[in-house]
Amino acid sequence: QVTAQERNNRQNKERGERNERFQDYTPEEMATLQTKKMTLHLDLTKSQQKEIQKLNLENAKERKVKMDARKSQKEGDEFQKPTKEERLKMMNERLDNQIAMKNKMKNILNEDQFAKWEQLQQDMKNKMMAKNRGQKKGQNKGQNKGQKR
Repeated sequence: QVTAQERNNRQNKERGERNERFQDYTPEEMATLQTKKMTLHLDLTKSQQKEIQKLNLENAKERKVKMDARKSQKEGDEFQKPTKEERLKMMNERLDNQIAMKNKMKNILNEDQFAKWEQLQQDMKNKMMAKNRGQKKGQNKGQNKGQKR
């Protein structure tokens, strides 16, 4: 049980350190890094790079604003978890943003690039889901062991 807790604490610490590293970057730097990664994966032309750089910069700025808002909200004395309506609103906004991004990418990329981009998006989603499942399983195992004894 102690080992499972230590592993969870270590994972949370690593996640926190990773988040802090990304917070050090400006939205411009994040957009540039993301655009270069996409250029490598999708073999983008110069004009595509410019358009995607604009998109990535816009998204990075929005993410930075939301991250700062969440951070200040968590540091406040009156932090409350979002209500069901607020969570629904956030999920709808996120999905609307994903749809808009997909449409913009469809206009910028050719068919092969778009198919590859969609596959990359799906791979990232699967990776995150597997990671989340693994963490939940690890937490449950530690709790189950304590209950069986």
